[in-house]
Amino acid sequence: MADHTFSFQTTYQLSSSFFQDVPNTSELLFYPESDKPEPYPLPTRPVETVHSRKEKQRRQALDRVLQMIKAEDLPGQEHAVSYLQHKFRRNCKSCTLASSGIAVRFFLAMLKNNDRDLCDITRQDIEAFIEQEQDRGLAVRSVRNRTQALYSFVRYLVENYVIGSDILTRRIRLKMPVSLPRAIDPADVRALLSVLDHTRDRALFLILLRTGMRVGELLDLRVSDMNLPEKKILIYMGEKNYRGRVVYLSEDAVAATEAWLSIRDSREKMLFYSCQLPSLSYASVRNRFTKYMEKAGLAGKSYTIHCLRHTFASEMLNAGLRLEVLQQLLGHSSLEVTRQYGRLTDTTREEEYFRAMAIIERGEIHGRY
Repeated sequence: MADHTFSFQTTYQLSSSFFQDVPNTSELLFYPESDKPEPYPLPTRPVETVHSRKEKQRRQALDRVLQMIKAEDLPGQEHAVSYLQHKFRRNCKSCTLASSGIAVRFFLAMLKNNDRDLCDITRQDIEAFIEQEQDRGLAVRSVRNRTQALYSFVRYLVENYVIGSDILTRRIRLKMPVSLPRAIDPADVRALLSVLDHTRDRALFLILLRTGMRVGELLDLRVSDMNLPEKKILIYMGEKNYRGRVVYLSEDAVAATEAWLSIRDSREKMLFYSCQLPSLSYASVRNRFTKYMEKAGLAGKSYTIHCLRHTFASEMLNAGLRLEVLQQLLGHSSLEVTRQYGRLTDTTREEEYFRAMAIIERGEIHGRY
């Protein structure tokens, strides 16, 4: 069969009148009214629930600590892996898994350096671990937290008959300093509010200041959790103790929230979001708080974003709110935790002191010492 080759080299020039006579190609397509194609929907971000996000974070935290432990030839690492998986099955939070993994890893590394076996540990090994963490320059609270995480691992080993129970008879307890919660001075609060010029940030920080919510609880809020007509927020799962509660909004917080809702993307499910992620991160909120502190001229006072929660509690007690009610609003499991704000804001004690001092200064005290 002959090979037929065609070559087109001729250039044809069409006049502009040709294009004017040809109708628009879109008009050449005919669709019945019922068969017209639907408009292409705008791309939307897949909805990630709070529960699925926390489960993802827990799994990632577990994978990270297990990878670090398995990468080192540590004594008893199979028990450490089993223990962390046990913590995961108990529904421990991602931060708990991470802190437990770090404490166990450092303890096993210390045993390796001292040529010790996990099955032979004693009270002296725990004391050596505490001294090692103190030598790292950690704060007392951080050393206490790692010691508690280590004892949790030791108790797991005892329950599974890996080591004897004698090691738990006299637990080592660190003395903790009892410090006052730090609230923001009222004048500094006014200075901070005066520089909140971003609609989203003003709503965010006012909600924290007027409700006492934890930052993590705020970032987990969906728009459907807000009930602005009744001025309340439903927290279905607390940040620390997984207990739900209801908090209430002041007038200025409601106004700031309504302003944010009027301009936010209605397709987003989370109340506060970023352009890249479905929800803001704690680091982003902390950085924004630091920038506003600098803008208000308060950078040198070392306020943290958690001080907003302390400020809420202090102001509510000063306004006469009962301690039991404040406990429910803050989501504290124990009233003793809430009492720390009573030491900071007990106006009765202050009044009693100055009444007694006035008597002393007038010289009306009689008696022998």
